[in-house]
Amino acid sequence: MKYRTIGTDPRTRREVSVLALGAMLFGSVTDEKTSFAVLDRYVEAGGTFIDTSDNYAFWTDGGQGGQSEELLGRWRRSRGIGDEIVIATKLGARPLAPGSSYVDNREGLSAKVIRESAERSRERLGVEKLDLLYAHIEDHKVPLQETVEGFAALVAEGTVGLLGASNHATWRVERARALAAAAGLPGYEVLQYAHTLLRPRTDVPEGLFPDGSLGHAGPDLLSYLRAEPGLTLVAYSPLLKGAYTRPERLPADFDHPGTPTRLAALREVARETGATLNQVVLAWQLGGELPIIPLAGVSSVAQLEENLAAVDLDLTADQRARLDAAH
Repeated sequence: MKYRTIGTDPRTRREVSVLALGAMLFGSVTDEKTSFAVLDRYVEAGGTFIDTSDNYAFWTDGGQGGQSEELLGRWRRSRGIGDEIVIATKLGARPLAPGSSYVDNREGLSAKVIRESAERSRERLGVEKLDLLYAHIEDHKVPLQETVEGFAALVAEGTVGLLGASNHATWRVERARALAAAAGLPGYEVLQYAHTLLRPRTDVPEGLFPDGSLGHAGPDLLSYLRAEPGLTLVAYSPLLKGAYTRPERLPADFDHPGTPTRLAALREVARETGATLNQVVLAWQLGGELPIIPLAGVSSVAQLEENLAAVDLDLTADQRARLDAAH
């Protein structure tokens, strides 16, 4: 395993494995025995960075979520896991009532919600401190200053370490960071967005994003990373839920003329390296110029083993250039 530092403040920064493990479906779609086996193998291989959220996975049973955090709490207690494993969680997108969703009835990012939701997450995970806490989605109903101060208060109290944002417009992230800096408060240092080798259309309206998706790491966000070396991108859905090996799973927003060209380059590099398509995608993210940590969920130990092998796959400059140039 290889490692990377996230955060800049010596008091809160952490060293984490370069491959993060997504626990979204643990405790719901993925049963406890399988989840524990995957977690055990991940830690055995040197993995130290696990991702969840307070609303995972509400859509599987029509509830409000919490199954993933609860399972991770049981796993931590049963294995005697301490703060050597960094667990990141998120708040702001938990449905306020069973049967609703984050689109129409989410908890939001008020100071009250931030405090209460973070406390519930700490209880479910069985930790005194949340290593990394994200603002899951935007909340335009609450003043940004209130959100910034709400997160900063938890850091000051020692119940939260690092702060992050997910699925926000880049300008909103920058504005929140500017407000925090002006007030001498900790701000977002880790950004979590969908990112993979294939490039999606981002102009297609969605229920949560009427102007087009804010969930993908597009040019604005990537250029922001280049300008702010203290930031890290945690890239979710790097393998498109299996679509690289099962094309029928390819999301509709990737159905455009640029996709076949990039897939052809990917297959060519995979043949040259003897690696799988998934491993080449992960290696492409891991070895690039930008600080990117792939966040991949798995439903079996076999899938995890495939991903772990990508950590030691080094692409040549020529192979990387061909993958980058294809469009």
